[in-house]
Amino acid sequence: MEDTPALLPSLLIAVAAGAGAWLLRRSWQGKTQQTGLVAAGWLLIAAATILPAWLLGPARGPFIALAIVSTAALAIVAANYSVRQAKARAARESLAPEPSDRATTKWRETLRWLLAGPIGMIAAMGVGIAYAALVPGEQQTRLVVGGMIVPVIWGGCMAWTLADNRILRATAVLTGVAIVSFTAAIVKGFA
Repeated sequence: MEDTPALLPSLLIAVAAGAGAWLLRRSWQGKTQQTGLVAAGWLLIAAATILPAWLLGPARGPFIALAIVSTAALAIVAANYSVRQAKARAARESLAPEPSDRATTKWRETLRWLLAGPIGMIAAMGVGIAYAALVPGEQQTRLVVGGMIVPVIWGGCMAWTLADNRILRATAVLTGVAIVSFTAAIVKGFA
């Protein structure tokens, strides 16, 4: 079996994919919907992905095409990259203020402490136990991996509840995760 040179088909793929990405970008920048540009852009990208299968072979062609199409589209997007000045924020300077900068009450502090500590731990344990009960595999492996998941998820719960300003959303999510995971583990059992 003789390999065909990939340079010319690769250049054709890059040109077609670049033109398709440019048409898509141009259609999305306009205020009115331009379906003709969208259709032409996707048609060029599809042709640049499918056509190399005949030119370069069924295994090598799509692989080369997907790599070049994504690189060409990224180059089109990166060519129009510009750095804009951030808008001045009136209330705060940072996107993520320190917890001490937020207005708080005693019940919010208590609920945040409970969510970061015991409730987050219970939700993390529920996920670990559900993993050990529901995932197929050897029992020892499931137990070890389920046990190793717990501190990682607990840390994520702590970080999320301490950073999130909407404390009731965190309460609902962590309580729901704990209930669903323990219920799933109980229904399935460990066997």
